[in-house]
Amino acid sequence: MTCANCVRHVTEAVKAVPGVASVDVNLDAATATVEGTADTTSVIDAIVGAGYEATI
Repeated sequence: MTCANCVRHVTEAVKAVPGVASVDVNLDAATATVEGTADTTSVIDAIVGAGYEATI
């Protein structure tokens, strides 16, 4: 991620995953903190599907 637009894309992608209660994407740290009942694989798939890399 390189800009605020990247943060928006990742945030929107993760929020669309069923079971996500909240998401906080930090551009400087290149991290996303997700709360809720969504499984990790679905969250990672959403981020990758939005065009970004993701690991646990």
